[in-house]
Amino acid sequence: MSIAANLAIQSYDTARTAAAPAAPVRSEAAFGAALGDFATGLHQAETAATNTMISGADPHALVEALAATELAVETAVSVRDKVVEAYLEILRMPV
Repeated sequence: MSIAANLAIQSYDTARTAAAPAAPVRSEAAFGAALGDFATGLHQAETAATNTMISGADPHALVEALAATELAVETAVSVRDKVVEAYLEILRMPV
């Protein structure tokens, strides 16, 4: 084999590995992580609210925690609505 052929093979091999698709993300793992983040966010907001009510901690931290919790709950409701909508669409499919 000539040097040019070896360079071509090496270039092709490098391009092939660079263009290879990434490992697929397991939806169960992603869902579990999102659910864990959601629960952690709710717990942090509850802790901030308790600290503000009992010890008079920073009220701005309470407002930020409540805003983050509201966003997380709205996101969870949107995801739930999409899942229910998809399920109902499957039920409407003819068999």
